[in-house]
Amino acid sequence: MKSSVAQRVSGASTVNLPRAGLTALAPLAWGTTYVVTTELLPQGHPLFAGLLRALPAGLIALALTRTLPRGTWWGKAAVLGVLNIGLFFPLLFVAAERLPGGVAATLAAAQPLIVAILAVTVLHESPSAWRIGWGAMGVVGVGLVVIGPNAALDSIGIVAGLACAATMALGVTLTKRWGRPAEVSPTAFAGWQLTAGGLFLVPVTFVFEGAPAAIDSDAVLGYLWLGLIGGLIAYVLWFRGITTLPVNSVSILSLLSPLVAAVLGAVLLGQTLGPIQLVGFALSLAAIVAGQLPVPTLERTPR
Repeated sequence: MKSSVAQRVSGASTVNLPRAGLTALAPLAWGTTYVVTTELLPQGHPLFAGLLRALPAGLIALALTRTLPRGTWWGKAAVLGVLNIGLFFPLLFVAAERLPGGVAATLAAAQPLIVAILAVTVLHESPSAWRIGWGAMGVVGVGLVVIGPNAALDSIGIVAGLACAATMALGVTLTKRWGRPAEVSPTAFAGWQLTAGGLFLVPVTFVFEGAPAAIDSDAVLGYLWLGLIGGLIAYVLWFRGITTLPVNSVSILSLLSPLVAAVLGAVLLGQTLGPIQLVGFALSLAAIVAGQLPVPTLERTPR
């Protein structure tokens, strides 16, 4: 009897592609944040924009569902809201202010790599060279798309960018570990976290930044877009995806956000995409697709 090594695909991590497609709408919506912020909102108030993106959306979700946390979920919802939203927004804005946008986006794109590591330590999953490899490929791809030749580095910005990626990665992983209570809808679950993150942002915003002196009609439109589309709808889809799909598959979908931002920059702002950027797009899209596929495993089968 001889043994041979046969390649097979494990069905344990098969992804529900229609649900993954719905989840992908969240980072696609977040990819519009840059152009909305630069073209519609008052300059110099990113934290205020983050506050209006989170808190009103969370309160609307709570009003619609009339469902509050119970028991230990008060603490869990607060932790998840601070990690996924309350800390994520300020760190992202610090990185964006102190680094070129491309460098900040590339550091944020490290999130799938961190999730792949946390999946081993927090979720006790087996280490996966497949996930880590494609996660690294995605970071390289995003870097090629968004980092320009004159990108400058700043130590505080780099720390903030990496902390931003780590914060959201931990939030995503803990969301997967704790799941969602069976009787709680995705809208209520997102509302808990948006409200908790928004309440955390209230003192942070008004201590370090304050509100804009004036808000015109363009700004109102921008805040509505960020709050309803980039906030309420996007986070309902995102948290629903995290609780029902493999965590690594969801996290790598976040690479869509900087890619959408780059496309909108080219279409609406006249920014150019050269051959290097197109190669980066191809690498990033390959990583996203690979992240939705089952992890190949080697199995010995008798002959």
